[in-house]
Amino acid sequence: MRLCIWSGPRNISTALMYSFTQRSDTRVLDEPLYGHYLRVSNAPHPGAEEIMDHMECDGEQVIQNTILGPCDCNILFMKQMAHHLVDLNLDFLQHTTNVLLIRDPVDMLPSLVNQLETPSLRDTGFKKLVDLQEHLIGLGQTPQILDSRELLKDPPGVLQELCNQLAIPFDSAMLNWTAGARPEDGIWAKYWYHSVHKSTTFQPYQPKPDPFPERLRSLLNTCQTYYDRLFQNAIKASA
Repeated sequence: MRLCIWSGPRNISTALMYSFTQRSDTRVLDEPLYGHYLRVSNAPHPGAEEIMDHMECDGEQVIQNTILGPCDCNILFMKQMAHHLVDLNLDFLQHTTNVLLIRDPVDMLPSLVNQLETPSLRDTGFKKLVDLQEHLIGLGQTPQILDSRELLKDPPGVLQELCNQLAIPFDSAMLNWTAGARPEDGIWAKYWYHSVHKSTTFQPYQPKPDPFPERLRSLLNTCQTYYDRLFQNAIKASA
């Protein structure tokens, strides 16, 4: 199984990657299309030049040689960002199992501005996630949808349901990992992964304690429409 988890930024995608790393039947990859995205978008991300120097930046080569390339495990888990899907032939999605990972923009946007001072709709990935959902439905797929809040409220239940929907066995080892950086981390970890490196499990959900920044209100309203559309089909916590 070539499992692509399509997320927006400042989600629990890295924690989910660490979770799947604990499975003996799985190999994980961290954002294989990031270099391609930076090359074609000129997005002002931290460490952009270093990232592009470090990895393959031809997206079609990444698709053929990595995403669809050889794999020595039953499951190839690929943490992906939906907004990385630019200037690419999307035919490869017919050969991958695709999951959409979402986070309420009320929680996500105040976190995103710690890395991107003035985020755009493109940076949030929400529109791209909805576009991706529609594209996958057009291919005859029904992509599973994970919501970070629901997963954090009930990690065993939501992960077990995800595994059931993917027709793979649930492994309780997915619930814990060792703190610190991991060899699977992308070179950009030093800019983005500070919090998750302190974790050893999925942290309980906590709403943001500070008032929502008013300067992000317009972007929030736009993002909320896309989020609500996706959330209605997300796996829900039972706890």
